[in-house]
Amino acid sequence: MMNTMLTRADCLKLYGSDYLIGKRLQSKELFLVEKGVYSYTQIVPEQAVISFKYPFAIFTMLTAFYFYGLTDTAPEKYDLATDRDAAKINDPRVKQVFEHANFLNAGVVEEKVSGYPIRIYNRERMLIELLRKKSTISYDIYKEIIRNYRNIVDSLDMFKLEEYASLSPKSKKITKALAEEVM
Repeated sequence: MMNTMLTRADCLKLYGSDYLIGKRLQSKELFLVEKGVYSYTQIVPEQAVISFKYPFAIFTMLTAFYFYGLTDTAPEKYDLATDRDAAKINDPRVKQVFEHANFLNAGVVEEKVSGYPIRIYNRERMLIELLRKKSTISYDIYKEIIRNYRNIVDSLDMFKLEEYASLSPKSKKITKALAEEVM
């Protein structure tokens, strides 16, 4: 229960009224993390709050590469993948990436970051994303990530890589880039 976050609606259900929520806040049994987000712990990592606020979004691109230790460059914004038909996320901390519905959930895993669960693409899917979106990443960061992937290539699941490459838009181009740049 320590790493649990709650919405205002959750708090109303638990405590019954805004007055009683206020009492819990005063007694420091409950903390207001940001508008509409409460926690039993005073300090909650920002990525956990983002994950909680946007439960159907998936951490991707530079954010995922950073969480996996494939780059030491911290992203300026959290990259979140959502369905193409999803509502726009109006949060200055977030860069939203719209994805095709049939490819959105391929490679989604739940990982713990700073003790909180987040939805993130696995390392294999992120390699496919790196190759798909090479032109959107600075050359230096791209080279750093590719170099780090070459160091861990033996620990990657080749079947997953093949599956994600085949599902990906531009699958022939991705498969060719995998063979030339990583393997």
